[in-house]
Amino acid sequence: MTAALVLLLAVAALTGHTVVNAGRWLRRPAEGPAEVTEPVAVLLPLRDEAARVTPCLRALLAQRGVPGLRVVVLDDGSADGTADVVRAVAAGDPRVTLLTGAAPPPGWLGKPYACWQLATRADPSATALVFVDADVVLGPYAVAAAVTELRSAGATLLSPYPRIVVRTAADRLVQPLLQWLWLTFLPLRAMERSPRPSLAAAGGQFLVVDRAGYLRAGGHAAVADRVLEDIELARAVKRAAGRITLVDGSRLASCQMYEDWPQLRDGYTKSLWASFGHPVNAALVVTLLLLLYTAPPLVAVAALLAGAPAVAGAAGLAYLLGVAGRVVSARATGGRAWPDALGHPVSVTVLGWLTLRSYHLRKRRRLSWRGRPIS
Repeated sequence: MTAALVLLLAVAALTGHTVVNAGRWLRRPAEGPAEVTEPVAVLLPLRDEAARVTPCLRALLAQRGVPGLRVVVLDDGSADGTADVVRAVAAGDPRVTLLTGAAPPPGWLGKPYACWQLATRADPSATALVFVDADVVLGPYAVAAAVTELRSAGATLLSPYPRIVVRTAADRLVQPLLQWLWLTFLPLRAMERSPRPSLAAAGGQFLVVDRAGYLRAGGHAAVADRVLEDIELARAVKRAAGRITLVDGSRLASCQMYEDWPQLRDGYTKSLWASFGHPVNAALVVTLLLLLYTAPPLVAVAALLAGAPAVAGAAGLAYLLGVAGRVVSARATGGRAWPDALGHPVSVTVLGWLTLRSYHLRKRRRLSWRGRPIS
């Protein structure tokens, strides 16, 4: 019974932290009309994105409240006609510049090098840089609202996390864990105030930076060989005495990261090892997550069968509190709550398997992404 109570109290504390983060500390930029007067460069790296760049680019060209907007697109060695699609959508719009990317030199991964080329070749007058991935579709005032929030927060780097679009069963199991994990385990207020690089988070799908602060931090050149270049860039900004902030961008942008299970599986596999670092760290974290969120319903059933209703009740309540945390996270970030949250123990189990797969393939040097080796 004691173990069940400890489990219950731990899950209750973490769910309480989710509630506090979501209700008090999570910044939410206004989605309505906003206007910025400073010149802004939106930077769009593309590699084999012909099938999904059109809605992204159209949304960028439809931005309002940013008179000085410029869009710089880099075709990073695409083999599917991505550049032709960009030309067709831009239709000669003078705000759009299409660049041909160079292959990453030794010591660089593809995504950081593409972003660095964009940042260094954007209009020098742009004081704010907005990095956007091809799977992101922005609302009409998204750029203006994000830059406004960057300035009002006094931040060097602002990460507006978009609403994650889920369509498949795999999406619904795994994708909500992204927001849930940082709302549950990351102290948002301390992250903003603390100069410690270890307290940093960011999502590269939609990232807004003050250009001067970005360059002081070394930009993407400082994270040239990092798989999680977004988080590492946030840490570099902190090391350069800059401030970062994570905001709910679900009302500003949406993102469908993967089309099917193989894409999702491989996307998480390529980077989960970098999220945890040493395998021992990964083992400890995954074990803790399984104990807190997968074990309770199993313990509840086993206790009922063994005639221990008090233990079953404590374990069942721990399960429900875990589900409640997922519901709070979903509602705070524009996600889907029901009935998906009921499968939270399965979600955590799948995350554990993906983590194991990530380390297994990395050890065998079989990780790659978009045709380029990761390690």
